[in-house]
Amino acid sequence: MLDRVYGFASATALTLALTLGLAAASAADDSTSATTGPADGVQFGKVVIDEVEIAYREAGDPSRPTVLLLHGFPTSSHMFRDLIPVLGERYHVLAPDYPGFGASAMPSVENFDYSFDRLAEMMTAFIDRKGVGRYAVYLMDYGAPVGYRMFADNPGRVTGFIIQNGNAYEEGLPEFWDPIRAYWADRSTENGDALRGFLTLEATKWQFLHGTQNPAQISPDNFWHVQYLLDRPGNQEIQLALFYDYRTNVALYPQWQALFRAHQPPALLVWGRNDEIFPEAGAHPYKRDLKDIEFHLLDTGHFALEEYGAFIAERMLAFLDWVAR
Repeated sequence: MLDRVYGFASATALTLALTLGLAAASAADDSTSATTGPADGVQFGKVVIDEVEIAYREAGDPSRPTVLLLHGFPTSSHMFRDLIPVLGERYHVLAPDYPGFGASAMPSVENFDYSFDRLAEMMTAFIDRKGVGRYAVYLMDYGAPVGYRMFADNPGRVTGFIIQNGNAYEEGLPEFWDPIRAYWADRSTENGDALRGFLTLEATKWQFLHGTQNPAQISPDNFWHVQYLLDRPGNQEIQLALFYDYRTNVALYPQWQALFRAHQPPALLVWGRNDEIFPEAGAHPYKRDLKDIEFHLLDTGHFALEEYGAFIAERMLAFLDWVAR
């Protein structure tokens, strides 16, 4: 087990692509797939699953091993915009947007079950539609409960985990979660309204900037992209539904931990140690259950790719090369 703490942004020979990667997938009548993409090899596609359009980014040769990138709250596959072209030089990369996020369709809470069970089902259907058998998976924030549900459904399909501020342990839910715990205990309008502050521009900026070494270097494009999506009519109700359903993840932690111990998937952990949502305390317990883990604590916040993207890409390529050997 490799165990490292990083107090500065690592220099690397890898130069990340700087294209913004705006999702400009053309509308298509083909409900199976439609793609278009820029010169860096990233394509933007859409598939229709159970009458819900799922947008995704894709790069690399589909005949090569696949790495699935599962985004967190409140972002989308946009968070991987610089990572995808780097990984795509050697691997097949898929980064979907969940329903209600990014460029995917946003059915109302009355017309879609916004639960982590349902998101995992949709993501499994997505990779099935794309013809993917086995895959490594990047798990960040909401991506962890989605990906761990997929792992629990078919452990042999997962070749390895890349874990970035994605929780699976009670130790990883600090006082920050107390207002959400209150909502779990009593799903009242009052408790729900108390959480709407997490969906404001101020809160979005805080998520991207808090704990970073140099906030002035975090692109404000992140804020405007995310906040535009959160401000769509009906989206706050979607986010409140997922806040409430997050309680089901906590109940599944012991099951996931048992599966880690039983199947021992190799893991690369790259964790922003200054994150108040999923703090460092949630990273260390993985070492109890996963024997083959490369462990890195990074001196940054929740969205570690914004400051440590080059380092994470470098470690991911080495890890994926080792897994695929």
